[in-house]
Amino acid sequence: MRRAFAALLAAPLLAQCAPAQAENVVKLPAAAYDPAVNAKRATAVLAGGCFWGVEGVFSNVKGVISVEAGYHGGSAATAKYELTHDGSSGHAEAVRIVYDPTKVSYGTLLRVLFSVVADPTLKNRQGPDAGSQYRAAIVPMDAAQRQVATAYLAQIGKGGYYTKRLVVPIEAYKRFYPAESYHQNFMRLHPANPYIVRWDAPKLAALKRLFPGLVRQTPVP
Repeated sequence: MRRAFAALLAAPLLAQCAPAQAENVVKLPAAAYDPAVNAKRATAVLAGGCFWGVEGVFSNVKGVISVEAGYHGGSAATAKYELTHDGSSGHAEAVRIVYDPTKVSYGTLLRVLFSVVADPTLKNRQGPDAGSQYRAAIVPMDAAQRQVATAYLAQIGKGGYYTKRLVVPIEAYKRFYPAESYHQNFMRLHPANPYIVRWDAPKLAALKRLFPGLVRQTPVP
């Protein structure tokens, strides 16, 4: 579905995906374990299905400095959009977020991810897109992030917020490969795109409705 819509805008895109149930919007609690980080810049790599929506939501979060769509989990040779569509590359569509930990914590980024962006009970699919390239995943950049991620998954898994068990993995960081230029800032640049209207604009609306205090006045460029 997404690929069919995207093909109208970018010739290299291919149409291949399968219908699936949309993510649920769940207002999750703040992370109980989320120690302060005394630094002005940190990096997070997260996956939550189509990177258009993930990038679009996090670019509107206070404390985020930049967001870049890309690929994580596979090799440099397969870090190309047309080579990830069958799920055999090992890559997940992901985003690299540079943020100010004194303004937004890693635990808060995870709270946003699983409240309005991705459903952690879905395996290898999100929204209308199916395949391992659309998996939700947490990719800690260091031991401290891994501790926060592990604790938060345990916290929300025991909190009764979902009727199914959590299946989202915590993956070891390999290398992040930026996506093609036509994928960057896609949601902001193409707000009328049918996929964006149907699947991603509601995520941003949910962010603004559930967490108004986290929303920037203007998205990061």
